[in-house]
Amino acid sequence: MVIWFEGVDTCGKTTQIQKLALTCKDIITTKEPGGTELGSSIRELILHQKTPISATSEMFLFLADRAEHYEKIIKENPDKLILSDRGFISGIAYALANSKELDLGTLLWLNRLAMGGKFEGKIVFFKTTKELIHARMSQKNHDNIESRGIDYLLKVQDLMEKIVARLELPVLQVDASNSKEEIQRVIKGFIDD
Repeated sequence: MVIWFEGVDTCGKTTQIQKLALTCKDIITTKEPGGTELGSSIRELILHQKTPISATSEMFLFLADRAEHYEKIIKENPDKLILSDRGFISGIAYALANSKELDLGTLLWLNRLAMGGKFEGKIVFFKTTKELIHARMSQKNHDNIESRGIDYLLKVQDLMEKIVARLELPVLQVDASNSKEEIQRVIKGFIDD
């Protein structure tokens, strides 16, 4: 089973996956983009490209990564617990935030195609605040996406929330301002349920 950890930059999803990896046995941790060899190249291209790429090109790069990730990680490990740092919800939300020409229906169709025709698993959705994003972003260097600013990230978060509400998958909404220990406890309960 795959658990999608979704949320905007600095919300704490990566930290929680790292904590779970230390306490859970026989799990696979991965990320989008970057969970495969192709994904690592795509991640570097998107996050650190010196010349900005178009919104449509960015969307197709994320879709290529998603298709490879599905084939090499998810499809190949049907009996394992897979924790993915981002996935199709992020991909759709960022694409919608970047382009007025794209619509949710088309993006759901494209992502379903990249994922073998279905959406599966559970979603852990981290919801954060402007203040928390600001505090955490001030402590790190920004990649190309983080450099788009806090208001952009909050727009992406609102889009993620709408996408999650439309899907028929189990969802745990996490308050990113809670303690790491409380968040970990709630996530473990959700995974075990």
